[in-house]
Amino acid sequence: MLRAYAFVLAVTDLDRSAAYYRDVLGFRISWEDGTDWRLAERDGVRLMLGHCPNEKPATEIFPHDWFGYLETEDVDALRTEFVGRGAQCSKPKEQPYGMREIVVTTIDGHRIVFGQEKAAIAT
Repeated sequence: MLRAYAFVLAVTDLDRSAAYYRDVLGFRISWEDGTDWRLAERDGVRLMLGHCPNEKPATEIFPHDWFGYLETEDVDALRTEFVGRGAQCSKPKEQPYGMREIVVTTIDGHRIVFGQEKAAIAT
């Protein structure tokens, strides 16, 4: 049996990135005494931020800068929260495969999609 523990992201400035995930995306940060890793957690989602100062940033590996797809119960409220904290975030888009989505581009250039099933949206 496999169970997800965390996604792993390479970041060039560990403290700056951890602050972004905490202050802008609302994650709780752990492992703050470590030199090479921070753990960001929100609603059961874990991200391990790895300090990789000499690697290409995600902005230079397009289209491989896509990081993940996370499902939410209210994509519009999440977008309002993120934008209110300064996130670079797309407008919600209805997809032909039944999802309403936003894309957040982090300060490191990783793109994260947040989606909600259109059938679950109250009208």
